[in-house]
Amino acid sequence: MNFLFNIFKKESRPVEGGILFQKLSVLLQFSPSNITYYEQAFTHRSANKIDEKGHQISYERLEFLGDAILGTVTASHLFHASPNGDEGYLTKMRSKIVSRENLNTLGKELKLIDLLQSKIQKNQFGENIYGNILEALIGAIYLDKGFFFCEEFIKKNILVKLEDIEKLEGKITSYKSLFIEYCQKQKKTFKFDSYEDDGCENTKYFAVRLYFNESIIARARATSKKKAEEKAAQRAYFALQENFKPKY
Repeated sequence: MNFLFNIFKKESRPVEGGILFQKLSVLLQFSPSNITYYEQAFTHRSANKIDEKGHQISYERLEFLGDAILGTVTASHLFHASPNGDEGYLTKMRSKIVSRENLNTLGKELKLIDLLQSKIQKNQFGENIYGNILEALIGAIYLDKGFFFCEEFIKKNILVKLEDIEKLEGKITSYKSLFIEYCQKQKKTFKFDSYEDDGCENTKYFAVRLYFNESIIARARATSKKKAEEKAAQRAYFALQENFKPKY
């Protein structure tokens, strides 16, 4: 890991008098060594910033890196915390811990969006912006401080704040997956009939009719097809709750 860190490490530029440096020092409880990584982590592509090589500056590349590091640290944590868990169990538990819902909640608690540079109004972003910035921040910390420092940050600020393993085992992260799994096991037919809703709002909405054994069991509406289908599956879950006995 130190080899990879040395490849990415740039000349230190802390900019101790900068506003971002000061705010991050308070928020993270440590002083950044190279503020450049954090400037990138808190820059949305709409800011239209370009680096000295002509590349667009945004948090997206750091988000990719942070996602991988978070997954690695979480996998290691679960491997030691659940010595009897098989591969399938560990994979499902990792998905629960690093779920977009959890990351969005943590990113919102840290108020990361307040540091975001963007030409888009903050209230125009969806919930996922919080998790995206959190992952980008993890990527920035890794490049700035190295893997082991980043690992401790994740343990202290993410893993210890989540529910304990026993509670997570019973948490449903995808009602759609659970519903489809149930239909397949019970040989029931289903269909998500999604379409763009012609409402009067300025925001585009999608609606979905969920068919179960050729009858509509649930309807839902949301700002994306994925959200509408998940909401419909959740309503179907409660309609058929006695038939569902999730083991995780």
